[in-house]
Amino acid sequence: MNLRGVRNFWRALGPGIITGAADDDPSGIATYSIAGAQLGTSVLWTSLATWPLMTAVQSMCARLGMVTGRGLASTLRAKFPREVLSTVAVTLFLANTINIGADLAGMADAMELLTKVPSQVWVLAFGLFITWATVHLRYLVLAQTLKWLALVLFAYVLTAVHLHPDWGSISREAFTPTLPQTRAGWATIVAILGTTISPYLFFWQTSEEVEEEKSMGRRTVSERRGASTTEIANRKIDVGVGTFFSNLVMFFIMLTTALTLHSHGITAPQTSREVALALRPLAGRFATLLYTVGLIGTGMLAIPTLAGSAAYAFAETFRWREGIDERFRKARRFYVVLSLAMVGGIAMDFAKLNPVKALYWSAVINGLLAPILLLGILIVASDRRIMAGQPSSLLGRLVVGVTTVAMFTAAVAMFVL
Repeated sequence: MNLRGVRNFWRALGPGIITGAADDDPSGIATYSIAGAQLGTSVLWTSLATWPLMTAVQSMCARLGMVTGRGLASTLRAKFPREVLSTVAVTLFLANTINIGADLAGMADAMELLTKVPSQVWVLAFGLFITWATVHLRYLVLAQTLKWLALVLFAYVLTAVHLHPDWGSISREAFTPTLPQTRAGWATIVAILGTTISPYLFFWQTSEEVEEEKSMGRRTVSERRGASTTEIANRKIDVGVGTFFSNLVMFFIMLTTALTLHSHGITAPQTSREVALALRPLAGRFATLLYTVGLIGTGMLAIPTLAGSAAYAFAETFRWREGIDERFRKARRFYVVLSLAMVGGIAMDFAKLNPVKALYWSAVINGLLAPILLLGILIVASDRRIMAGQPSSLLGRLVVGVTTVAMFTAAVAMFVL
C-alpha cells in the first residue's frame, strides 16, 4: 500500500477505531496488568477469544446508528418503556462516573511518577481540561484528536517487545486456552470479559455514527435513515480494525506483566501505579516510561467517551437536544450530564475513595447492565421495521447471542466467585 493508500485508509477510520482504543482505558489497563501478573502467560488466550465477540457487538451497534439515524437509547425506546431506559441511563451514569474517577486517578498517579507533582493536582488539571475540550471542541476536531491519541497505545506493544520474549513459547500459550484452577483465577477471567465488553462502548459507538452523519450535513432522522452497502462494509472494517487494535494492546499489556511481575513472583499488584513501580527494576526505566505515558494518553481518549456516553443515554431517553457538535446553550442538559459525570469522578478522587474498590463496583454495575443491554440490542437489531429493512445478519446475531449468554454467565459468576 502506497502513502496515498495509507492516508485514505486512515481517513476511513472513525468511530470504530476510537471506540476500540477507548476500551483500553486506565482502569482496563489496570485489570489486564493484574491479570498478567496473577496468571502469567496462561491468560493471553482471552485476548483472542474476546476479539470476535467485541467486534460483533460493536458492529451491531454501529449498524443500529447508521440505519436508524438515532442513538442507542432512542432506538431502544421503540421497544421498551421510558422507565426501563431511565434505569439504564442512571445505572450507566453511576458506573461511568466511578470509572472516570478511577481513570483520572490512574492518569494522575502516572504523572506524579513522571513529574513528582502531587497526584491530586493532576486529577483536577486533567478533569477540568477534558471537560473543557469535550464541551467546546466540535465533533470533527474531537474525533480527529481522539483518533490520533489511539496511537499512544502502541507504547504497550513497544514495552513488551523491549523485553525480548520467546515468541514461540508465547504463541503456544496464546493459542492453547488454559482454564483457571482457582476461584481468584475465574474472577479475573470475569473481570477481563466485563472490562472488554462494556456498556458505555455500546452507547458511544451508536451515537458517534449519528454524529458522523450530522457532520456530512444529514441533520434530520429521515436524512440519516438507511445506509448503503458500501457504508456498512466500510464501518465493519473500521470496527474490525478498532477492536483488533484494542485486543492486541490488551494482549501486550498482559504479556508485559506476565514476563516481568508474574515471573518474579509479584502476583498481586493493586493499581497501575504499583505495576509501573514494579516494572522499573525488572524491565528498566524505558519500559516504565512507556507504560506511564500510555496510561495518560488512554485516559485522555477514554474519559470523553465515558462522560459522553452517559450524556447521550440521558438525552435520548428524555428526548433532549444532544450532540458534541451542538453549542452549550442549545444542548444545555446534555452538557450538564456530561459535566456532572466529570465532576463526580474528580470528587471521588478528592474523597480518597479506594480505587480498587471503585473498580470493583464499576465492574459489578457493568456486569449486570451489559447482558441486559445486549439482549435489548439484539431485539431491535433483528426488527426489520426499526432497522428500515436492513436488520443485522444472522451470523452477527448468533455471535452477539453467544456474547449475551457469556455476559449473563459472567454476571452470575461475579457473585458466585
